Amino acid sequence: MLSQLPDPPTPSGQAGLRVLRAWRQRGSILGALEAMHAELGDVFRLTLPGSQAVMVAGPEAARQILVSQRDDYLWRNQADPVTHLLRRGVLVTDEHEHDYLRGLLEPALQRRKFPGYEAVFRESVDRVTADWRPGQVVDMLVEMRKVALRILVGTLFGADIGPDLPRLLPSILRMLTYISPGLWLIAPSLPRPGYRRALQAVDDYLYGLIAARRASGATGEDLLSTLVARSDLDDDAIRDQMLTMFIAGHDTSTALLAWALFLLGSHPASLQRVRQECDAALAGGPASLDALPRLTYLDAVLDETLRLYPPIHVANRFARGEVAIGGFRIPAGTRVMLSIYLTHRDPKVWPDSHRYLPERFTPKGSESRTPFTYLPFGGGPRNCIGAAFGKAESSLVLAQLIQAYDLELVETNVHPHMGATLEPRPGVRMRLHPRRRLS
Repeated sequence: MLSQLPDPPTPSGQAGLRVLRAWRQRGSILGALEAMHAELGDVFRLTLPGSQAVMVAGPEAARQILVSQRDDYLWRNQADPVTHLLRRGVLVTDEHEHDYLRGLLEPALQRRKFPGYEAVFRESVDRVTADWRPGQVVDMLVEMRKVALRILVGTLFGADIGPDLPRLLPSILRMLTYISPGLWLIAPSLPRPGYRRALQAVDDYLYGLIAARRASGATGEDLLSTLVARSDLDDDAIRDQMLTMFIAGHDTSTALLAWALFLLGSHPASLQRVRQECDAALAGGPASLDALPRLTYLDAVLDETLRLYPPIHVANRFARGEVAIGGFRIPAGTRVMLSIYLTHRDPKVWPDSHRYLPERFTPKGSESRTPFTYLPFGGGPRNCIGAAFGKAESSLVLAQLIQAYDLELVETNVHPHMGATLEPRPGVRMRLHPRRRLS
């Protein structure tokens, strides 16, 4: 019986001291979580005042939460900031409502749509890099956010966000801070200055796109046109799905691109190999979707980047009723946090788990991988609907950049920050050395 199972352990005594030491040495809660994982195993309790939270990791817990017992867990928590922000967006709904919304959104993200997006991918890179100058040092976290936002709005909403970016970017960053892990976990009513103004600015932009599309009577194939054409969706429902894609879709790509550039800049031999592969596959021309199957090492670089720094580093669920995970009793209502970050760095599964080794994801290196040990896009029926889109986008953007520039990393003191995604702080500063103008 579940009542006879023990509660998940918490660090105490010497184990607690080792956790605190790891936290101080790493200067990050991620270091403390890794220490707790090493000391306590795949299931342990986080002591948060006024909140029940359990951290889990590893393939067994992942399989249970994502697939075999997924109906025992809920995504939606009315008190969480992400629910306040997205309202009835697909990410914060459950059961039939989620399935219905997912069915509306998925077609726009399927591979058959990618050829129609290719020009937007390239033009977005070109427009952002048009302001770059030889020898200039730029923060790739900032620049890749501009690229990702242009791509998302251009492909899915059929609009050009470029003229509005300078005005909207501060509001977007404020909204990302609002939903990032923070004191709201223990004090949900804590005020967050500036959030309402930021939300209003982005809402005004999205509702403006909806109104313009309705007024034009356009019948395009982009996601916005598809949503506007439905008689069962009002403007608020469309806004909720647009904002979900707007926030989640661009922020994950931003983190992936920035981390990939940091890792390539930190490993010159790997960067050189990617450059040679791009030169051979693209023959001096612009990046294309047709060339991506030939960029196998670049694909492995992206996979290894996602392993080391998964943008969605934790999957939040809530126990619908009392459940058991790993032999421990989890009370109903508990926040269950599946740590993708810890799962990806488990030395029992990944040899040299903290090393950057893209070769893990070459065909030879992938042969013996255990299921549910690699989860950058989640798993099961609710895996990330934008996984294929994000990989294609990131491959093409990086190939375009690496063809055009030698990128020199000028600051190596970078650490992962647990924001809305796992992003590099204080940024990825790289010096630009143009190689050639693409035809």
